[in-house]
Amino acid sequence: MTDKIIPDMVDLMFELQGGTLPVAYRSALWDALLNQLPWLAEEKFVGILPLQSTINSQGILLAKRSRLIIRIPVKMAETVTTGLTGKQLDVAGSALRLGKAKTRQIQPYPTIHAHLVTGSSDEIHFVDEITEQMGKLGVTGKLICGKRVTVDNGQRTIQGYSLVLHDLKPEASLVLQYAGLGVDRQFGCGIFIPYKVITGLSED
Repeated sequence: MTDKIIPDMVDLMFELQGGTLPVAYRSALWDALLNQLPWLAEEKFVGILPLQSTINSQGILLAKRSRLIIRIPVKMAETVTTGLTGKQLDVAGSALRLGKAKTRQIQPYPTIHAHLVTGSSDEIHFVDEITEQMGKLGVTGKLICGKRVTVDNGQRTIQGYSLVLHDLKPEASLVLQYAGLGVDRQFGCGIFIPYKVITGLSED
């Protein structure tokens, strides 16, 4: 790792049983996890990936193969797995039961993306912020800023842009997936995953 302060990370993928959750579920889900493992609040690199779901008139319906994916320092993975497996969470009045967990290693893909990275509402300033953050992490790569994204986490509105990073060296890819960019990782922001199929990339 370029920055030894950043821990090696891993994804824990929990099986889910549940029905419909509120569209603005993110804050309630994080609170439910803290009810089980309060110390997670002190771990700044912990992230919760957005749930795979579809929106209906009642809220969001979890996909059949949806998983709760928690990005966590490797050294904490066993404790988190033990603490959450089989637990039922109360997410804003909706029950969500966690089943078995599998570990997914984070691989150094040359192209990665995040659905929402927080930052300035002005695209030019946002790109400048991201470039500065990457510089502080000691990594370089090309970026493609996507559409402006807004989500309601249940307590406030979070704004940012979708972002693709490409032409990354293996170490840079891992650093960015481990550390993320922007803030609000506990609400699914700034967490990068592989972008496996992408062609015709340019800086325009």
